[in-house]
Amino acid sequence: MLLHIIYLIAITAEAVTGSLSAGKQRMDLFGVTTIACVTALGGGTVRDVILGHYPLGWVKHPEYLYYTICAALVTTFIARWLHYLKTIFLILDSLGLVAFTLIGCTIAREINCPTIIVLVAGMLTGVSGGVLRDVLCNQVPLVFQKELYASVSLCTGIAYLALLHFQINDSTATLICLCSGFLLRLLAIKYSWQIPTFSYDDNAH
Repeated sequence: MLLHIIYLIAITAEAVTGSLSAGKQRMDLFGVTTIACVTALGGGTVRDVILGHYPLGWVKHPEYLYYTICAALVTTFIARWLHYLKTIFLILDSLGLVAFTLIGCTIAREINCPTIIVLVAGMLTGVSGGVLRDVLCNQVPLVFQKELYASVSLCTGIAYLALLHFQINDSTATLICLCSGFLLRLLAIKYSWQIPTFSYDDNAH
């Protein structure tokens, strides 16, 4: 039940970020709803295809498409009154990143994947929708920008598995990781935390 609620929050949040991105590109309503659906459902689709986990979530539960489309359409009506679109975008995207990571890890665990695959599944679920959104909107994906992004997803997955290893209740572990991962991402944005970069100049020698 908890995971289902988190999933609905996550797809709604990511549908809003997709709609805002589409709005920046001045797309029509079809484009807005398409980008919203790709953003909200793309990560889970990529994960399920790679893991061979069928039917796909939105195929088994077509109501998820309705939630996503409704969120997209509502966003087009209220966006003009949102004066801090960039901030709202980053906050919602951060929530979606962490929530989808936990959902991806849970699904991979349910089909008995090895630990490393569980972590990869979590990251794929967390970042893929946002990458597809940004690519389709002709923007540099957030995952490739300076603040911690994919690493937040990875840390969230590791923390989740660690808590389960120490026999923490699944719902409790999920809530702890949802809050801590979300906070980590917001702090990374605020203070521009980033992992070390690699720079190589072939003409340096």
